[in-house]
Amino acid sequence: MTNPRGRLEAGRVARFYPRPPLDPLLNQEGNSATTNLTHLALARRPLPEGEGCNSHGERCRIASTMGSSKIVPYSLLALAYALGCGSLGLFGLFLWAGPRPIADLHLRTSMALAFDALLCVAFFLQHSVMIRKSFRTRFAAALPDHYQPVVYAIASGVVLLLLPVLWQPTHLGVLALQGPVRWLARGAFLAAMAGMVWGFGSLQSFDPIGSGPLRAHLRGAPAPTIPFTIRGPYRWVRHPIYSSMLLLIWASPDLSADRLLFNILWTVWMAVATRLEERDLAAEFGEPYMKYQRVVPMLVPLSLRPHL
Repeated sequence: MTNPRGRLEAGRVARFYPRPPLDPLLNQEGNSATTNLTHLALARRPLPEGEGCNSHGERCRIASTMGSSKIVPYSLLALAYALGCGSLGLFGLFLWAGPRPIADLHLRTSMALAFDALLCVAFFLQHSVMIRKSFRTRFAAALPDHYQPVVYAIASGVVLLLLPVLWQPTHLGVLALQGPVRWLARGAFLAAMAGMVWGFGSLQSFDPIGSGPLRAHLRGAPAPTIPFTIRGPYRWVRHPIYSSMLLLIWASPDLSADRLLFNILWTVWMAVATRLEERDLAAEFGEPYMKYQRVVPMLVPLSLRPHL
């Protein structure tokens, strides 16, 4: 949503120079409806027969500007969707079937474990640091707010994609379940997947790549607000997606040294990440969320009946 000063400046420029001032990402700054519709109508008005850009250079330039103004944002949205789907698919396969690295670096066991730990830490730092309000506030000087969620999703997709692609297995077995217990572990994995789907589906405004603010900006509408909702599994635990993820990573019938390291690191990170997220949610929603904290457990349901 453009601030009043932006609208004033856009109006002044449009009065004396019929081209919107350029923005480094959108090639257009300000959402003055009158200015934009005027330029759009001029750009789309058919040229008289026999005349081209040489005689109507201003109109051709405006048409080119209007046509290319959405290339960057829509390219970012497409990239975010592609990386999100690709990285989540490979990550799910990694959790179900174990590592299938594209590049085998032929590392010793200790070096392989250290390398794998670095891959995990890279994801933790990106995922937890970029989402913090203090980081987004500093980043706003270089990137507008409506681009930040999509850029965050792209960065998350890249580091998550690197993990299954570069993961170095140690082939040092710790545990291998057999018989009915193995099938029980597989069933727990599928149940955890269903729990994640239920958790995401219970959100009123589920937006996996954070496209809402950017799409709203492209439409000239205010950014959507995220309501505080308590539905579905959120009546049993405050973080059902994290709970399902914990079950997902531990429901593996084959446990190698590198997979054990993965499970421990991710469990510790999720315990820390939930604390940081709780602090942000309490600051955003205030007393309603703090009351929710007092009534509903964080990760482990304490009753078969919902708390709310």
